[in-house]
Amino acid sequence: MDTILEMRRITKTFSGVTALADVSLAVRRGEIHAICGENGAGKSTLMKVLSGVHPSGSYDGEILLDGSPVHFRGIRDSEARGIVIIHQELALVPYLSIAENLFLGNERRGRAGLIDWNRTNAEAADLLASVGLHENPVTPVIQLGVGKQQLVEIAKALSKKVRLLILDEPTAALNDVDSAHLLDLLRRLREQGITCIMISHKLNEITAVADSTTVIRDGRTVETLDMTSGAVTQERIIRGMVGRDLESFYPDRVSVPGAEVLRIEDWSVRHPTQDRMVVEGAALAVRAGEVVGIAGLMGAGRTELAMSVFGRSYGRDIRGRLFVHGRQTTADTVAEAIDRGIAYVTEDRKRFGLNLIDDVRRNVSAAGLGRLSRLGWVNGNEEIKVAEASRREMNIKAPSVMAQVGKLSGGNQQKVVLSKWLFTDPDVLILDEPTRGIDVGAKFEIYTIINRLVAAGKAVIVISSELPELLGMCDRIYTLAAGRITGEVPVGEATQENLMELMTKDREIVG
Repeated sequence: MDTILEMRRITKTFSGVTALADVSLAVRRGEIHAICGENGAGKSTLMKVLSGVHPSGSYDGEILLDGSPVHFRGIRDSEARGIVIIHQELALVPYLSIAENLFLGNERRGRAGLIDWNRTNAEAADLLASVGLHENPVTPVIQLGVGKQQLVEIAKALSKKVRLLILDEPTAALNDVDSAHLLDLLRRLREQGITCIMISHKLNEITAVADSTTVIRDGRTVETLDMTSGAVTQERIIRGMVGRDLESFYPDRVSVPGAEVLRIEDWSVRHPTQDRMVVEGAALAVRAGEVVGIAGLMGAGRTELAMSVFGRSYGRDIRGRLFVHGRQTTADTVAEAIDRGIAYVTEDRKRFGLNLIDDVRRNVSAAGLGRLSRLGWVNGNEEIKVAEASRREMNIKAPSVMAQVGKLSGGNQQKVVLSKWLFTDPDVLILDEPTRGIDVGAKFEIYTIINRLVAAGKAVIVISSELPELLGMCDRIYTLAAGRITGEVPVGEATQENLMELMTKDREIVG
C-alpha cells in the first residue's frame, strides 16, 4: 500500500507558544488512520495545517501529497486537491435545505447562470443515498439530528471528489447507534479507496476501525501503531497518550453518604413547544458525599429533567415537589436555584456553558458575581484572585486567566465550566455528560475533582451516556426511559446488561 500523504517536521507556534514541534506523519492510501492524544496535544492544529486553515508560510516543515510538495493557502486549495476536513463543530447552515448545504459555494448552475434546482436535488439525493441517509433533499438541516447532520457533512465532502477525508471527533456528539452507523460508513469509504484520517478520544472505536494510529503528546509525535495485527489494546494507546499507565480508569473513593441534600417527587415536565410530556412522575434523591448517576438512551429525558430542576430552565407546565435539606422549596429561576445551592454543568459547554470570546477570569466568576461585587461594582482584583485559585486547583492549562476560553482545549474548557459553578459553593452539583469530547487523561482529572467534591460533603448527580463511567463513579444509578424513572440500582448490583434492560423498559415505573 503506497503513501498518499506525508507531513514532515511540522512546527507551529501561536504568540510564542509552541503547539506543534517537529511532528511527522505518514498516511497510506486507502486506510483509516487515527490520531490520538490528550486535549491540547496538537491534533486539531495538525489537521488545520494540512487542510490550509493554517496556510503555507504560517508554519515550518513540509507537506507531500502523492509524493510531491504542496502549499495550501486556504481551504479551497486543499479541497481542489481532494482533501476535505469536517470539524467537530459542524459547518452547516440550519435553515437551508440539505441540497443547498451540499452545494453551498459549489452550486449546480444551468442556463444564464441560474441554479438548476432539478439537477441540484437529483445529485443531492444520489449523494445522500451513498452515505445511507434517506431524507428528502429539500428538508431543512435544522430538522435533522446530529447524527444525520454528520452524514450530510460527509456527503458534502463526497460532492467535492474527496480523496483524503479528515474527521475531527466525528462521534463525540453521537449516540451508540449513530456512531456505529458512521463507523460502518468509514469502512465503506475505505473499500471505495477513500483515505480517512480520524481524530477521536473514543479508543474503543479506534481499535475497532483504524488501520494505523499515530499518537501525539505535548505537540510531538510519539509513535505510529499498526492496528491490523489486533495486538494493540486501549491500554497500550493510553500509555502513549499520557506517558504512563493509568492503573485504573476511575480513581478509588470510599463512599460515606450523609444526610439527604436534594429530593424531587412526582416531577413532570411538558415539552416547551409540543403537546407531550418529556418527564413524567419522576422521583429521585441524592445525599451529601454521594454520587448518583442517571442513565438513559437518547431522548429519554435526562437533560430535560436536570434543566427543569435547575431553575425551570427547560420545559413548561412543570409540576412536582422539590426538597433541599429536607425542606420543601421552590427554584423557579436559575438565580433561585443557585441561591438554593443547586448548580448545573450543561452537556453543551460551548453553546450554554461558556462565553468563548471572553477570558478565563470572567467565565469563572460569571455565576457568582454577587460574591465579588459591592454596590453593583465588581472587584476586579478579587475576580483575578478567584480565577487564579481555580486555575491552580483545577490544573487549567492556560497561559493566564486573561486567556480567551475559546482557544483552550476541550478538557480545559470543561474545567473552567466546573470552576464557574464551584465558585457558587453549591450543595448539589448536576453534571450533564461531564467528560464528553475529552481525552482519558482529562477524564481522570475530572473524576478526581468529583471525588474531591463528595469528600467535602457535596452531593453530585452525573448524567452520562457511557455506562462504564456511571459504573465506575457512582454509588447508585437511576435509569430513565421515555421520561419515567424505571429503576434505582446500587452500583454493587449494577451491570451494563441490567441497566440497559431498565433503560429500554418503556412506560413502566419500578420501585
